[in-house]
Amino acid sequence: MQQRYVGNSGLRVSALSLGTMSWARETEEQDAAALVRSFVDAGGTLIDTAASYADGQAEAMLGGILGDVVARSEVVISTKAGLTTADGRRSVDTSRNGMLSGLDASLARMGTDYVDLWFAHAWDPNVPLEETLSALDHAVRSGRARYAGVSNFNGWQTAKAAAIAGFPLVANQSEYSLLQRNAEIELIPAIEDAGLGLMAWAPMGRGVLSGKYRGHIPADSRAANQRLATYVEPYLEGPASSVVEAVAMAAKGLGRTALDVSLSWLLSQQGVATAVVGPRTPVQLKEILDSALAPLPPEIAQALEDVSDPG
Repeated sequence: MQQRYVGNSGLRVSALSLGTMSWARETEEQDAAALVRSFVDAGGTLIDTAASYADGQAEAMLGGILGDVVARSEVVISTKAGLTTADGRRSVDTSRNGMLSGLDASLARMGTDYVDLWFAHAWDPNVPLEETLSALDHAVRSGRARYAGVSNFNGWQTAKAAAIAGFPLVANQSEYSLLQRNAEIELIPAIEDAGLGLMAWAPMGRGVLSGKYRGHIPADSRAANQRLATYVEPYLEGPASSVVEAVAMAAKGLGRTALDVSLSWLLSQQGVATAVVGPRTPVQLKEILDSALAPLPPEIAQALEDVSDPG
């Protein structure tokens, strides 16, 4: 698997990152271990998690895998703090105390002394940005994080954070795919100007770009899950349908899968350091790892951009 530098930093990660949002909920420990082993065997390095995933259980599951399935030195770990979800309610706290307490808890759950990349998970309008950045800076200075970044910050928020931070931020983790290209309007120009790299989450349009929802909703899919249905629904109708059909047509013409076409397009975009994929099963991961991830013919890429143009 191709290895890339994150922005202007010396941090190198695999072009695909293994996301763990489904762990400890839809993905059990045995499958998670198989995912990690297959991912690393294929050349993958970056495993992305967060303190909020399954209320910390995803991190704990990763901690149980480190050492037994893969050595800590074989992987690059990124995690996030400052966001919690309880009873379906989202709460943001990126105060210095909230962030650093969250990091200590994350390290304990994963059984490691440091993370390679640590993010403020979301913008907090109630906390001075300088305070949030001071927590990131302290984590790096103390060795508990090798690098730091921001997650789900929009363009001006990212530009402001990079401008006032007294240390180099290296990454922004935000949603980006053929079904969600709003990042191109302000976020990606801000990221590139500040020398950051983009970690694109939901690069498959929350699974919709795979084509599995064309005409029906599979019983074992996220859209059929009561808890996750609202996550997928925005991309199941309207303009998204035209994009999905265009991807399917391109895939058929190229003799590739829709998944491969979508990821290949994304990885060719300016500023993208890595695409965070979130397979729930080893079968899903195999399809991803079997992808060529080769640049699309220019005329195909242009056609996909025309039909998916966010306007």
